[in-house]
Amino acid sequence: MTQFTTGVMALQVDSEFQKAYNKGMPKTKFWEPTYEDCLNLISRLPQVASYVYRRIFKDGKAIAADNTLDYAANFSHMLGFDDPKMLELMRLYITIHTDHEGGNVSAHTGHLVGSALSDPYLSFAAALNGLAGPLHGLANQEVLLWIKSVMEETGSNITTDQLKEYVWKTLKSGKVVPGYGHGVLRNTDPRYSCQREFALKYLPEDPLFQLVSKLYEVVPPILTELGKVKNPWPNVDAHSGVLLNHFGLTEARYINFSCLNYQLTSHMFNVQYNRKSSSALVTGMPCLIFRYYTVLFGVSRSIGIGSQLIWDRALGLPLERPKSVTMEWLENHCKKVAA
Repeated sequence: MTQFTTGVMALQVDSEFQKAYNKGMPKTKFWEPTYEDCLNLISRLPQVASYVYRRIFKDGKAIAADNTLDYAANFSHMLGFDDPKMLELMRLYITIHTDHEGGNVSAHTGHLVGSALSDPYLSFAAALNGLAGPLHGLANQEVLLWIKSVMEETGSNITTDQLKEYVWKTLKSGKVVPGYGHGVLRNTDPRYSCQREFALKYLPEDPLFQLVSKLYEVVPPILTELGKVKNPWPNVDAHSGVLLNHFGLTEARYINFSCLNYQLTSHMFNVQYNRKSSSALVTGMPCLIFRYYTVLFGVSRSIGIGSQLIWDRALGLPLERPKSVTMEWLENHCKKVAA
């Protein structure tokens, strides 16, 4: 993600908004160069993102764009994946991850930075840095790691009853089932549902997908019974990593285990390194992480963030400032909470 963000920043010198703003223009026209910037940025991102992938994992051997293909298919092609099914998956992935509302870290960051009249390149680069956080854009790869750890511990032929036992064991140990729950939704995420339909059509026999299906059957009733979860249903991240893995986007890198700010606890480390011990979190040790998945997420998210920035300029929305409170308010609030 660092390389991807750097690439976006390098493109910033071409910002039409910055050029127009420096020359002087009425606020009512701010949306026009913003529109041009967003279209230019969105169109260039697949080439930047694919270059990062090929540079890290394929000895820097870039693949030229094929202008006969659509946006998502061309991105897949430049990554090195030309299977028609993978092209279709990339179309699905790009579509369902755009997300233009401000209820998440990256979309809100794009809006916040843009409210200072930073151009779309600067705003989107900031949004990418938010997306890189383990609690936001790394969710789908963490789900994939967890699912793989379940399969390695239990085998591919785990029964429904065995899976129920495993999930209960996970929850009672103080961990969570990744990929379930959502800050806003209270039903199955429709983005999960369309990925499930895709998998049923193109990879029904994939062992990881079959495990995802069993989890869909097992986890919601357990979380409902637990009574502490507002939304027991799967979200978009519960499925996407498995689909990408199936079609060959499997490259990963090792990082220190302590770098992950998610409950990827010692059982995953122990499975990976064939060790038996410890219920404590293993820190400072290498752990496999599919870091490129977040770059894919970023390419898609640009569409939503770009459209949001255009509307922000068109509507003349003001600079966003956090509210402040006085020391007296803080003291009174603390007394009230302590009472």
